[in-house]
Amino acid sequence: MPRPQRRPVGTLLANVAKSVSRAFDLTLTDAGGSRPMWLILIALKAEPSAHQRQLAESIGIQEATLTHHLNAMESSGLLVRRRDPVNRRVHVVEPTDAGDAMFHQLRKSVAAFDKRLRTGLSEDDVGQLERLLDVLQSNVGR
Repeated sequence: MPRPQRRPVGTLLANVAKSVSRAFDLTLTDAGGSRPMWLILIALKAEPSAHQRQLAESIGIQEATLTHHLNAMESSGLLVRRRDPVNRRVHVVEPTDAGDAMFHQLRKSVAAFDKRLRTGLSEDDVGQLERLLDVLQSNVGR
């Protein structure tokens, strides 16, 4: 069987995604956080008093997995959970001042990482990349 002249797009994209993902995780770790912590804090920026179920849905993880991360973050003083006075079966999650400070610390690292990724790319290049990734995402759904 002849070798393909070009690497399959899916293989290339998967390899790049793994590399970028690892580098992004390392960036967050170096800043004192983690990807789950970043996702939770950014979701709480959008909805400062979110129910655990809302958080799990917005982040795209199971509630049990979210609970594990929330326990660690609560122990670290980054957030608090309390019962919703309207529905005592529901926990409301809110960031603390330390959580807000951690968000800003991670945000700076994420912005620097994004700037590093964009090195050598024009705004037009970034726009084209976004469009191409949208096409690939659409093609996956077919």
